[in-house]
Amino acid sequence: MSNNYQNVNNLKVSKKLLTFVNEKLFKDTRISPQNFWSGFDKIVHELAPINRELIQTREILQKKINDWHIKNKGIQIQIEDYKKFLKEIGYLINEGPDFKIETTDVDNEVTSIAGPQLVVPIMNARYTLNAANARWVSLYDSLYGTNIIESEEGGSERYDPNRGREVIKYVREFFNKHIPIDGTSWIDIAGLKVVNKNLIITKDDKEYKLVDKDKFIGHRGDANKPSAIIIKNNNLHFEIIINPKAFSAAHDIAGISDVIAESAVSTICDNEDSVAAVDAEDKIICYQNWLGLMKGDLKIQFEKNGKNLERKLNPDRSYISKDGKGLKLHGRSLLLIRNVGHLMTNSSIILKDGSEIPEGIMDAFFTTAAALHDLKSKKNSRKGSIYIVKPKMHGPEETAFTDLIFSKVEELFELKKYSCKIGIMDEERRTSVNLKECIRSLKNRVFFINTGFLDRTGDEMHTSMEAGPMIKKGDMKSSKWITAYENNNVDIGLKCGFSGKAQIGKGMWAMPDKMKEMIEEKINHLKAGANCAWVPSPTAASLHALHYHQVDIFKEQKKILNRNQAKIDDLLTIPIADRPNWSVSEINAEISNSAQTLLGYVVRWIDQGVGCSKVPDINNIGLMEDRATLRISSQHIANWIHHGITTEIQVKEIMKEMAKIVDRQNEGDKNYIKMSDNYNQSLAFKTACDLIFNGKDQPSGYTEPLLHSNRIIKKKTTSSLD
Repeated sequence: MSNNYQNVNNLKVSKKLLTFVNEKLFKDTRISPQNFWSGFDKIVHELAPINRELIQTREILQKKINDWHIKNKGIQIQIEDYKKFLKEIGYLINEGPDFKIETTDVDNEVTSIAGPQLVVPIMNARYTLNAANARWVSLYDSLYGTNIIESEEGGSERYDPNRGREVIKYVREFFNKHIPIDGTSWIDIAGLKVVNKNLIITKDDKEYKLVDKDKFIGHRGDANKPSAIIIKNNNLHFEIIINPKAFSAAHDIAGISDVIAESAVSTICDNEDSVAAVDAEDKIICYQNWLGLMKGDLKIQFEKNGKNLERKLNPDRSYISKDGKGLKLHGRSLLLIRNVGHLMTNSSIILKDGSEIPEGIMDAFFTTAAALHDLKSKKNSRKGSIYIVKPKMHGPEETAFTDLIFSKVEELFELKKYSCKIGIMDEERRTSVNLKECIRSLKNRVFFINTGFLDRTGDEMHTSMEAGPMIKKGDMKSSKWITAYENNNVDIGLKCGFSGKAQIGKGMWAMPDKMKEMIEEKINHLKAGANCAWVPSPTAASLHALHYHQVDIFKEQKKILNRNQAKIDDLLTIPIADRPNWSVSEINAEISNSAQTLLGYVVRWIDQGVGCSKVPDINNIGLMEDRATLRISSQHIANWIHHGITTEIQVKEIMKEMAKIVDRQNEGDKNYIKMSDNYNQSLAFKTACDLIFNGKDQPSGYTEPLLHSNRIIKKKTTSSLD
């Protein structure tokens, strides 16, 4: 890792970053590097002081809230007094008149196609390509490889024909419910063909049509003997693949070898919580991969099962409409780019006062610059928009600042105003309680609001750290504030005119191996009014997509629009435990659970630079972990130490015991460095402890400052050893 800089106007720029920007990022665009750096220099020095002031405002407000709770310690919080105080300090602001968002040029994947959304670390090119290509996923493979289908060969590499038949049965029964045939069942059909613009299904020497003939939209191959049939339901597609010679069609008289489900309608390519990008070297990888996606030329070579493979972006899918016209379906997920928030700075660029550049400002310009290539080809956004997801904004001042940043981006790149669309992550308390005004400040850009239970809980605990000991983590989901939070997000979004114009999203299913449970539970996100929700893998996307065939989300949103709006009083109810009487074993079990997953995540982040991974919990159930899960765990333990539920000594002992468990769980990883060999020498163990023991003093309870600083130390140590 090198701090090798070159002076560019009033900036000192990492030479590696400068080379990437000048030779790759702006190549084949109308923007010259010279003009970019000149304009960027002026804009950054205008925006950076505003950025710093907003971060200082967070600290000032937090101190006032801490002081208020300390002053009122032991007195039951009266919600009216609490709201009055929050308004006096500018934390809670008065709501303005009703309005509707005015965002234009938004793609159908956002406005009219409801479906699953993937989040993928942009640093990993292979995962990113998998996610981009997860617009179309084999439903047969997804069902066969998960616990939805139960059979003895479930975990075996050997093909189980009984399991295969159960997969086919599952799909046919699903079709019977949602794409029914008039007069018969999909079970044991004999064939499919296209006659006079209609799909004809043959069975027992008779011919049948769909109940809703409009659900058939086209085919591939010869009409009388098609190789694929294209079905559309609730704006999502299935491709029924017909190949009697395929192994998977051996027991199917209709010759159906697979059903391909339109799955990940959109994908967030993430620069934030799921990556460990701490310096110019890391940021270049992020920007390079995003540039490859926007140019359409991202490729990766890798070895799997002894074979050399190449992965690249899928083309669009061609078919013949029932009117005989050649048409195409989008072959890839609509790609969104998540920038970092306003807090962190990065050493890639040094400003004239010697400070590091605010990383969110750097992301805004460089990720948009990469998307200039797509504005020419329109392979990602057909409407000529750039979709930026912006996390960790605190209240309307900060959302307005995001609007200012992207106005400056558009001016410098000579883009049509509001080309840059913004997704608001509703995951901080000051944003939740002022959501309507946050949306108002971005009413011409907003394309998305999304709840994030983990980050929102972390902020809830940090904001109210002095109010008292928090309830157990597992009890948070049934607390008054979380129900109000989830409902408020949908209520405000619908009242601001999101339905049919923008996405209202819900959070991640964190257990990628438990798909049966996901199928049973995640449909509730649709019933709650979300027209997109996060899933951890392409397989999960194809299975969650089935929910959007079952529920017409836009009809659900019309019903929800008429319900009573969530109450601000409930949203501000602090989840403190009233005179907790937990036993020592209960307390230790709660801390052990948090400490184990915390260590399992941090050790990979610090030692290997892995920003998101499936971490086995204390019961060896794999959970998707990122910085949001880390934030909630560290803040919760910090809160319990602060209020005397446990002690620092006790937590340290639990951390050591959990480190041994994590070490055992990672025995198969040749790159893994054990923590328990020498706790004092393990930087990962030290970082995990600091996140807890210094958690109360971390800005908004965020984990990034400690993770980044220690990862930089680790990289320097590793490079010096090399």
